[in-house]
Amino acid sequence: MLRPSCAFPFLFLSTVVLVAAQSTSGLVGSIDDRTYISPRGDYRIHIPVLPELGGTVSDTPTVVVFRDDYNVHVSVGAFPQDATQRWELSTQGLKEYLPFFFGSFVMPDFRQMFPGSRVESAVFQPNRLGGALLCFTLMPGGSMFVPEVGDMGVESAVPVAKRGNLVFIQHHVVYVVSVELTERTLEGSMYKLTTAQEDEILRSRLDSIVSGMQFFKVEGD
Repeated sequence: MLRPSCAFPFLFLSTVVLVAAQSTSGLVGSIDDRTYISPRGDYRIHIPVLPELGGTVSDTPTVVVFRDDYNVHVSVGAFPQDATQRWELSTQGLKEYLPFFFGSFVMPDFRQMFPGSRVESAVFQPNRLGGALLCFTLMPGGSMFVPEVGDMGVESAVPVAKRGNLVFIQHHVVYVVSVELTERTLEGSMYKLTTAQEDEILRSRLDSIVSGMQFFKVEGD
């Protein structure tokens, strides 16, 4: 399928890497107590990290990253649909559109930054958030947490990071919520989880993140 021409200022993974390196000062969005408010006001989310554990919040106009010093790395991308994307949705239907969106805009960035990145598995969940795509990605060298060389067991080994990604639409905005299974990288040779166990952990963490979100219609959308 051809990648469409559209107006998204969209380099998802590159943006995530960029904002993860920024300081928490000068946010584009805003923070009210323990809640992050997106720049457009289209969503609010309970902040899933604690300052006491080194938690930071960094953002751009479309992506926010929450991270701490231990094992939490969460990103939320919110991309308003332009006329082209609304047309794609109307012609394909949600079940086809969400994989199309993820494959056309998110995975190319993953592969550019971390060659060999791939979708391990994906499932469409029709009763979740009006219809959502849950997919798991494997990304060689793609962890936001880099272990000590000795912790990897083999000096030349490149940890393959795993992320759970939830893609859905609310009020004409495509959301991509991603969480890294940091244990896969940090535990090195001690890591023993099966694929099914990994998927269940990521699914549970995504549930927790999304349950802390509220969505709002922005005038003009």
